[in-house]
Amino acid sequence: MTEQPARRLLLVHAHPDDESINNGATMARYAAEGARVTLVTCTLGELGEVIPPGLRHLTGAALGEHRRGELTAAMRELGVADFRLLGGAGRYQDSGMMGLPENDDPACFWRADVDDAARHLVEVILEVCPQVLVTYDDHGGYGHPDHIQAHRVAMRAVELAADAGWRIPKVYWNRVPRAIGERAFAQLHADLPGLPFTKSAVLDDVPGVVDDERITTEIDGTAYATAKSAAMAAHATQIDVSGAYFALSNELAQPLFTTEYYELVRGEPGDTRETDLFSGIEGAS
Repeated sequence: MTEQPARRLLLVHAHPDDESINNGATMARYAAEGARVTLVTCTLGELGEVIPPGLRHLTGAALGEHRRGELTAAMRELGVADFRLLGGAGRYQDSGMMGLPENDDPACFWRADVDDAARHLVEVILEVCPQVLVTYDDHGGYGHPDHIQAHRVAMRAVELAADAGWRIPKVYWNRVPRAIGERAFAQLHADLPGLPFTKSAVLDDVPGVVDDERITTEIDGTAYATAKSAAMAAHATQIDVSGAYFALSNELAQPLFTTEYYELVRGEPGDTRETDLFSGIEGAS
């Protein structure tokens, strides 16, 4: 049996590109430092809106397969070798935005039985034995059905894995501190005339924004800014990157954060803001 690395990080995301936007710098940093970084993506994002005109013919399964290739390219940029699809490719389909008819498709992730989906994740947990799990909050960061379901499945899998013999010491939710976001958008507004984007998003468009006191952990990934930017650019159907900014299909510019923030929701918080997801874990920090 191959010996596991001392630090093992598991991230659970809804679609290809979510991981690079939310955690790209964190993933690149820990992969470079020798941690085992495992990504589980729950759907292939078959209903995503495509940005480049030359790729807009891609829909449904064809888009999903293309986005799988984008995910592979993004993981290469981040140095992450272990990335998987929940239950295997095609197990769960993209549910679309909240309120769309696609939410009612029995094959979509939103309609999946949470315990059944969680058992697929438990298989990964028992193999990898992560000390840290990262996912979304109970609103999925911004209310997308697949993000909410990813949260539910991840949190349920933590419980089921504990019953099966592996207790994950620390669980984090992705966050953006409000004050940091406000400063970043102020800079974006100043820089906007020189960008290829005509309009700016607003802070409320950013998933996971909370008051600063909710933040328990910040991971300085500035040394991996290039890797994060390249990983995001690899998701070319979904993201248009320009320097320190990017836009999704709505063409609204957003800041690209290279220090990434988290809220510890399971585990023992420290007296001060953490700078390491593995802080306090015996033999890992």
